Amino acid sequence: MGRKIHPLGFRLGINQEHYSYRFAQTKDYSKFIEEDKKIRASIEKHVEQHVKDASNYGGIGNIKIHRKTDLIRIDIYTGFPDLLIEEQNLGIDQMKTDIGNMLGLKNRKLRITLSSITQPYGEPKILAEHVASQLKNRVPFRRTMKKAIELVTRTGDRGIKIQIAGRLNGSEMARVEWAREGRVPLQTIKACINYCYYPAHTIYGVLGIKIWVFRGNQ
Repeated sequence: MGRKIHPLGFRLGINQEHYSYRFAQTKDYSKFIEEDKKIRASIEKHVEQHVKDASNYGGIGNIKIHRKTDLIRIDIYTGFPDLLIEEQNLGIDQMKTDIGNMLGLKNRKLRITLSSITQPYGEPKILAEHVASQLKNRVPFRRTMKKAIELVTRTGDRGIKIQIAGRLNGSEMARVEWAREGRVPLQTIKACINYCYYPAHTIYGVLGIKIWVFRGNQ
């Protein structure tokens, strides 16, 4: 069962929460989904444009959006929130202005908050961004996976599984390689599994990166 369903959706309501919170009528449901997608894409684009060396950046682990009647609150969970402060030329105010202009807010307010992640490389998305940056720099994929496993083991998590698919090391034929350290019980609902899929755009094509992190039982 672990290979037939999304690991996060499988555990919703048990030990996994939604990334978006809202009450909406049926006619507004699709509109809000589209807005959420634009908000997340705008934030990631804003960070990517202002951070030159992504490998030294903690990355954005998660973005949660809370909608109320007259307020949209965006919670950004990042490894290094100092990089999103105005003094570092990556202003929250400019990001807030860009999102407001994109959504065309009239009677709604927008609030952005930052939350620090104590163990950045324990978040699959941040770890996947690090792996993608290494693959773009032509680092051998086996060395990259080994380094990623070492970073996760330092966080105290119970297990990690990483899978990379595509033209690995520029080979002619695409294949799938994976590595695992510790336990990753995908079939157990009570297991707290954090998962991420991240595409790495290299000169050889797109490499698909999947990372599962097992944090323990509920």
